[in-house]
Amino acid sequence: MKSRSVMTALSLVLGALFAPGFGALAGSSDAQAATKVGHATATSMFRQAGVTWSSSGNCSDRSNGTCTSFDQLNLATAQGAQTLKRATGCALTITGGTETGHASGTYSHWNGYKLDFAKTACVTNYIKNTFAYIGVRGDGAPQWQSGSGNVYADEGNHWDVLYYNCGGC
Repeated sequence: MKSRSVMTALSLVLGALFAPGFGALAGSSDAQAATKVGHATATSMFRQAGVTWSSSGNCSDRSNGTCTSFDQLNLATAQGAQTLKRATGCALTITGGTETGHASGTYSHWNGYKLDFAKTACVTNYIKNTFAYIGVRGDGAPQWQSGSGNVYADEGNHWDVLYYNCGGC
């Protein structure tokens, strides 16, 4: 009977370690497993939370770098923006989404993991006074990390935010 309990416990641990998209061996393929939302769904979510957005080209075409698009945005990223708005109480304006023209990579704008926010004193003070400073990114941008693991990079004229999750939604 004792060996059966040990085997059950061992199978549970191994299942957690090797389950696809979960556990210690989760890899970069996790980025492709995220739940995606379209532009209309994201804008509805942002409107509900009081988050605004702007586009230098006054458009939402994902293939046009002057637009601000939310096509193929991760659901957790949209929820993360809602969480940030609720937590800060600040005016929050998105200036960059999933449109072309941002840096590439697994955890990129294009793959739905990042949003850019306009810099305001309110948002900047919240980030710098609430989150942990974690040093500079490879391009020299100073970074802060929230308790949930999301990363806020100060790119000078805006905040570049990497959402691994919804930030406690």
